[in-house]
Amino acid sequence: MKTESEVWAYLEQIAESGIVMGLESMRNLMAELGNIQDNLKIVHVAGTNGKGSVCAMVSSVLLQAGIRAGKYTSPAVFDRREQYQVNGQNITPHEVVEVFSEVKKACESMLARGERQPTVFEIETAAAFLWFYRQDCQVVILETGMGGETDATNIMKSPLVCVLTSISMDHMRFLGQSLTQIARAKAGIIKKGCQVVAVKPKEQAVCDVIEETCRQKQALLTYSNVNKARTIRQCIQEGEMRQYFSYPMSESKEKEIALSMMGDYQIENAVCAIETVKALRGCGFVIHEEDIVRGLLQARWEGRFSVLCRQPLFVMDGAHNADAAKKLAETLKRGFTNCKIIYIIGVLADKAHEEMMEIMLPLAQKVYTVTPEHSRAMDGQALAAEAARYHACVSCCPTVAEAVEKAFSDVGKEDSLILAFGSLYYLSDLREAVGEMK
Repeated sequence: MKTESEVWAYLEQIAESGIVMGLESMRNLMAELGNIQDNLKIVHVAGTNGKGSVCAMVSSVLLQAGIRAGKYTSPAVFDRREQYQVNGQNITPHEVVEVFSEVKKACESMLARGERQPTVFEIETAAAFLWFYRQDCQVVILETGMGGETDATNIMKSPLVCVLTSISMDHMRFLGQSLTQIARAKAGIIKKGCQVVAVKPKEQAVCDVIEETCRQKQALLTYSNVNKARTIRQCIQEGEMRQYFSYPMSESKEKEIALSMMGDYQIENAVCAIETVKALRGCGFVIHEEDIVRGLLQARWEGRFSVLCRQPLFVMDGAHNADAAKKLAETLKRGFTNCKIIYIIGVLADKAHEEMMEIMLPLAQKVYTVTPEHSRAMDGQALAAEAARYHACVSCCPTVAEAVEKAFSDVGKEDSLILAFGSLYYLSDLREAVGEMK
């Protein structure tokens, strides 16, 4: 492969074979590449919601502390290269060609021996390990793709910290039909003797799974608890929306934290990130409190309550399951009770879209549905029919651009919010359409 476009075409071809759970093929692939993942110091992040935000926050703090950090997240929202970052910078097109060409050669060697063709996510993950190794990263922040125990990322022997963000129902076809089964799958990233940071679950059954796994693995568990965050407020400062909270950095001292990432749920993610950074301090990394404060303020994660336009206020959010919808609804109830709210919604068919509609639609005055460009997308007409069970004013738009245009024309002069949410896979088209309307 000689060009970046050839790399993406190769991955699209491999993607047609679908998802295969299990680690055998990934182990074979990494053995072919010299098991370089064992030379990396890894923060491994699993969970249902909040993984990407926590990864972004921890990465930003490490950048402020002068620690060379790699970050691997999925799926890509706006640019495939955004999945691979070192010190906040995307992998270059030249580096894409280099690392994926080497991984492709390793796959060809496996096929020649009669072994299974690695999946697209296994190839992408192997490329991440290879690039971070060549970049001499001091720390790698690694987000699981799905679940944990059998996820392709879960082949390292001794991660520095294993992080569990909030856990709820998602990917039931692969992870299990109960919350306990899903929790077990995600807790499968916990390794013997490692440090574990977990968002404090509301469900005792999930706590039991995490605590029992930690006991079996002799892992040190720290719960991050958003209830320790106090004096929460939101305001506009220097032309940006920000939210503030105070949090105990030590037993005797609280610090005020400012976030540029909006949404009440980002405070929970920030608390998890702070406790993860504290765990890294315990591993010997020098990270000052001011690094944490500056890093959290500078952290960005596009597609999570991201403001695309201020007049009118236009926000996009990747909420795509019931738990994320509940958290998004809480944000609307806290800060937008006096606003006219218009939704644009596009979802994948295999997500819990009906429960999301039941949670979110009572807060809107008008709803537009769209069809994301994805093989698993739910048709916008079918989504509109479903949404009509919970709202009287629902219309399907044939394109994202038309939905954006209609939402802009609806807002008028009154205080209003246009909120686009659902699948991450249509947010790129959405951002482009909003940019053309400004």
